[in-house]
Amino acid sequence: MSSTERRPREPAGREESPQTGARAADPGGAARETLEDYTLRFAPRSYRRWTPMVVATTALGGIAYLADFSIGAGIGLTHGTGNALAAILVAAVVIFVTGFPLAYYGARYNIDLDLITRGSGFGYYGSVLTSVIFASFTFIFFALEGSIMAQGLKLGLGLPLWLGYLVSTFMVIPLVVYGMKALSKLQVWTTPVWLLLMVGPLVYLVATDPGTVDRWLSYAGTGGRGGVNTASVLLGSGVCLSLIAQIGEQIDYLRFMPPRTEGNRRAWWTAVVVAGPGWVVLGALKQAIGVFLAVYVIASVGPAAAAEPIQQFKAAFDAMMPSWLVVPLAVVLVVISQIKINVTNAYSGSLAWTNSFTRLTGRYPGRMVFVLLNLAFALALMEADMFSFLNRVLSFYSNCAIAWVVTVATDIMVNKYVLKLSPHAPEFRRGMLYAVNPVGTVAFVAASGLSIAMYFHALGDTLQPYSPVAAALIAFVLTPLMAVLTKGRYYLRRTTDGIDEPLLDADGNPSATVYRCHVCRQEFERPDVAACRTHDAVVCSLCLSTDRIGDHVLPAPATAV
Repeated sequence: MSSTERRPREPAGREESPQTGARAADPGGAARETLEDYTLRFAPRSYRRWTPMVVATTALGGIAYLADFSIGAGIGLTHGTGNALAAILVAAVVIFVTGFPLAYYGARYNIDLDLITRGSGFGYYGSVLTSVIFASFTFIFFALEGSIMAQGLKLGLGLPLWLGYLVSTFMVIPLVVYGMKALSKLQVWTTPVWLLLMVGPLVYLVATDPGTVDRWLSYAGTGGRGGVNTASVLLGSGVCLSLIAQIGEQIDYLRFMPPRTEGNRRAWWTAVVVAGPGWVVLGALKQAIGVFLAVYVIASVGPAAAAEPIQQFKAAFDAMMPSWLVVPLAVVLVVISQIKINVTNAYSGSLAWTNSFTRLTGRYPGRMVFVLLNLAFALALMEADMFSFLNRVLSFYSNCAIAWVVTVATDIMVNKYVLKLSPHAPEFRRGMLYAVNPVGTVAFVAASGLSIAMYFHALGDTLQPYSPVAAALIAFVLTPLMAVLTKGRYYLRRTTDGIDEPLLDADGNPSATVYRCHVCRQEFERPDVAACRTHDAVVCSLCLSTDRIGDHVLPAPATAV
């Protein structure tokens, strides 16, 4: 038989019952992977049936959020259009550069950002820190989008804000249950409508009243100082850089890319670049449009409401269509945008929480438990009126997000490809990694800790605007420095997983050879299994994660440090 058809031999020793020993997860949970979307593991080739363009469209559909309009408006209203545009550009460049290696690794090796992080300087348990950071990103932005939707429902239907928060929270639950299969259909079918409603009013305003462009470009901000200055640009870019963790949500889709071959090479690379780091191009445009619309409506609604997307698009629609159609269309735009992004926020957040919980406890309760947990956090933020102090929340959060993403991106670009101290192929399986790798962990903690101290004026008022720059620079310098100091010895606990067949096929794609886990008795592809410590058989990565007594986890070699 060919290598893709081969099965390993049956275990020579006893086959453990799913209800005994180290196996803690529900055996039926492993069989229901189409619902769980491979929450903790490599996405197998047998499941990845979408074309590169379908995956890219689905991933880009997730960035249809309206928060960009609020973020851009908030920066523009405070610092003026010139500073806002410069801040948006600076942040976009940083996000694109750091997002590219992460997107490539997610699509090439079919793993999410947490699994990439484990093998890129953090270790098996060390990346729990960053999983929590990413989970926080998803519920913060869920709350932001939910607040925007509640504002739309209040304007269009008269619902009080507290009820709008509940509606925006609970309506995504049925959509997020079925993961990638349902999300791909939702994003593909709603994207054309969303694009038409978003771009149409902007084109109309510019075409019918060119003076709006001059008023936008000359707007000096509420302070009225005008001019571009470094402090304002850095403060604004700090808010925009809170979105740097969005690459994690893009990778949650990109990990379902098909194998890269000579036949699909161009389409594959196009999809990875456009839907990976390329998301920030559309994001930056939306932020700039947010400044434009805020300046357009500020005279009629005031600076407080000018940052609300529902007010921005209500005014834009009002200029181009009958009054009876204005509010319904504005509400439709807000609702479509909120659904498109918040199913992604709920989905990605549940993956992050599940990853953290399962590693720390050895228990796998299922993704839906953490969907509800993430929604509870988001609802609490909405009820606390997060929208009113949006920029402060995002500015603080961006320091942690920047430190994490820059650390992992630097490990891939510098430690893997330049210094060659980090293993080229990513590793995520328990037993193969050290519990904590000081390379990424130290770099992340130092970068985020010092930048947060700067943000809260602990190092003086002069340095406060530079906190996002400090987060990026410290992470960029410390990551290779720690790799050199440790000589890369804490990346891999073992160099072999006990299986002779290579992880990658002749084309460099993850091998599609199927093996049968002797614990849960399900079949998994080669990158998702390792030899068992106590049986002449293989065990899958989820069963390793839920092995609370380490019965199946391969031991460290006698010569390990």
